[in-house]
Amino acid sequence: MTEANTLFLRLEGPLQAWGDTSKFVIRRTMDAPTKSGILGLLCCAMGLSREAARERLAELNGLAMGVRIDRHGTRWWDYQTVGAGIGMTTAGGGLKTGAQGTLITRREYLADASFLVALQGGDAKLIDDIATAIASPKWPVFLGRKSCPPSVPVLARPREDESWTNPAGHDDLNAALDAIPWRPRYRADATLQNGMVETLVEWRPTSEGDVAPDDAEVWYDVPVCFDPPVHEPRFVLRGTVSPTVGEALQGATPAMPRPRADYTKAEYRKRREERIKADAGLCVFCKSPGPRMTVQHVTYRRAGGNETLEDLRSLCGLCHDAVTMLEYGLGMGLDRINPEEPRWRALIIQKRAEILKFRSLEARRRRLTAEEVE
Repeated sequence: MTEANTLFLRLEGPLQAWGDTSKFVIRRTMDAPTKSGILGLLCCAMGLSREAARERLAELNGLAMGVRIDRHGTRWWDYQTVGAGIGMTTAGGGLKTGAQGTLITRREYLADASFLVALQGGDAKLIDDIATAIASPKWPVFLGRKSCPPSVPVLARPREDESWTNPAGHDDLNAALDAIPWRPRYRADATLQNGMVETLVEWRPTSEGDVAPDDAEVWYDVPVCFDPPVHEPRFVLRGTVSPTVGEALQGATPAMPRPRADYTKAEYRKRREERIKADAGLCVFCKSPGPRMTVQHVTYRRAGGNETLEDLRSLCGLCHDAVTMLEYGLGMGLDRINPEEPRWRALIIQKRAEILKFRSLEARRRRLTAEEVE
């Protein structure tokens, strides 16, 4: 069996930030992961401090890096304060305190981006050690900044029906990035624009006297030291690959968490009255006629006037409030609570008691307020 020489990382999260050369007040992000950011992620997984990383950076920098931009994301700005309550150290070694000691910085992020990173080198043991560390990191890993946690496992693994084979000696980052299927997030998105995905691949000379192509970009992101941060340049080539389209990561595009029915439609009002009549004008949970009899949607899949009688249940005002509060607390989507199901009984009773207690305290407070006014 040939030893693999390529490691794949899947970088996805609500926010990512891969710092460029901007510093101080304005901190921008590159449009794809930087080598410094990726090696910092590896060092976190391996439990290497900034000082200890000095001894491993030369070895880690030996890995060639390629990035496939599966989803560009959206650029987004935020601001942070530095030094508040602590003070800022001046160039002369003094300390600014108070309002002058607080620095407001603007920071740029990539929102909802997705990248596939390939790290390639001839040392199969190093690749295996890194994969083991990422699968069970000693320290939390993040996507460029500590405020950017990943939303999926960073170590990309093939599915059972796929084979990601990059044997030793097959040193071609473009081929590696092209070999991994591109997966849409939802089935409805299962197409690639022009069948291509953008890439950023590190260029290295293969023989003495090789000159970088004219369209090569210079990225100052090769870490020599993390403390203090020192970086050297590398050449990066932009290109494209045409990977196969794999199975969608998720099924149908999610609907709104709680689409509201149009309660003014005649069809909905008709169904509402039919449901209450079918339940003999009683709450299906507490069996009370209730002063505020209404109906509960057990599903919103046909909400807005197309409901069937099975989509609704009659509830008194108190039980409806209790069920609705439970649904919001659980973050339920289209399918909601059926108050007739035994599994919800204890929770609804508890929530009813909480509501009654609150209303009792509120009524008492209002009465005391009225007495004070008199």
